[in-house]
Amino acid sequence: MLAPERRTRVDVIAAVVIVVVVLVGASVIWFRSDARGTTSVVADVPLTAPASALSVPESFSEIWRADDTGTGAPTTVGGAVVVSADDAVTGLDPATGSPSWSYTRDRALCSVVGAWDAAVAVFRDGRGCGQVTELDGSTGAREDQRTNDADDPVRLSFDGTYVTELGATRLELWRSDLVRTLEYGRVDAPVNPRSQPRTGCDLVSSASASTRLAVLERCPGEEGLRLTSMNPAPKDNTVPDVYGSTILADVPAEAATARVLAVVGDRLAVYLPPAGSEVARVALFDGSANFVSAQAVTADVTTPSTDTLASDIVRTGSVVSWWTGTDTVGFTQSDLSQRWVLAGTLGAGAVMAGQLLVPVPGGIAVVDPENGVASRTIAVDRGEYTGPVALSVLGTSVFERRGAETVALG
Repeated sequence: MLAPERRTRVDVIAAVVIVVVVLVGASVIWFRSDARGTTSVVADVPLTAPASALSVPESFSEIWRADDTGTGAPTTVGGAVVVSADDAVTGLDPATGSPSWSYTRDRALCSVVGAWDAAVAVFRDGRGCGQVTELDGSTGAREDQRTNDADDPVRLSFDGTYVTELGATRLELWRSDLVRTLEYGRVDAPVNPRSQPRTGCDLVSSASASTRLAVLERCPGEEGLRLTSMNPAPKDNTVPDVYGSTILADVPAEAATARVLAVVGDRLAVYLPPAGSEVARVALFDGSANFVSAQAVTADVTTPSTDTLASDIVRTGSVVSWWTGTDTVGFTQSDLSQRWVLAGTLGAGAVMAGQLLVPVPGGIAVVDPENGVASRTIAVDRGEYTGPVALSVLGTSVFERRGAETVALG
């Protein structure tokens, strides 16, 4: 009969060494992990979105204000007003301005956009603005996450289906689970060499819809800007499915204010600044980037394309509203023909109870989106602030972004 096995001193020492190695390894992983540098505070009670306004109030007064380093219109998702700081995203109760949830990283925050009832936040790492987290708007709970190569800085936009991350040399589209549907432009380590149609181009502007992505770019050796139309979700996300591409020979490559305004169905609307004998125009292209028509633009366009944001474009019913940097212009959504111009505005506005609320000096104009006529102006005291104002609406409240602050009016 075999003698029972007994632990020797060597066995004990070996076991201790293994335990120590495992603990040290786990400590190193924890010390270097993203989780160690993340603080997530979820809401005790989920926020709920208030009912939509049935009419525009007769007056507004300030309810609260909060520091906000974000850009564009204040982000309102899942019943929260989302504000940004250098390294944090916070969901505020719209009624009181008190924090309901927060998400803080040991990395700098690049940008935030509201999409799918969530706040999509992008943080900076060694590869650019490529660490992405989706936060439930009502609770702040983490949902999907991703990391990718990216430029720095980037602009985020949401078209109702996809979020676009646009940088100077690279663009990505993500669906609601943050899975990438398309990469376009610079690719540092391509899975399929020469999968991109061009290299070395600077991306100027983009706009998307569920069936089309339009990109305006500046490519080496080309005298004019290039407009490219493609599938936002090709079979292979690393290989763009290009429907068509056109060089805009009458638009100098150095044009500062040219931009894609909107994608409506299979039509692409592009602002073309004046060049030579040409006047400023909004040109319409088909889904293959072929020229269809153009109309003169009477509004003064002052905002460089690199500074434009999704909040410069607002859709309300049958009208698309565009803030040019000085004026607000209304276009028919079906064919993007110009309907009206409201001069001397501070932003594109936001929709409440079927009316377009447009920020103007000294207040908010209540505008009929069909004809651009302001029925009245609601006084708003902005103190010494005179810069651009981007609006969001939640229930019967209006939220104004003024520089580095978000101000609640109700």
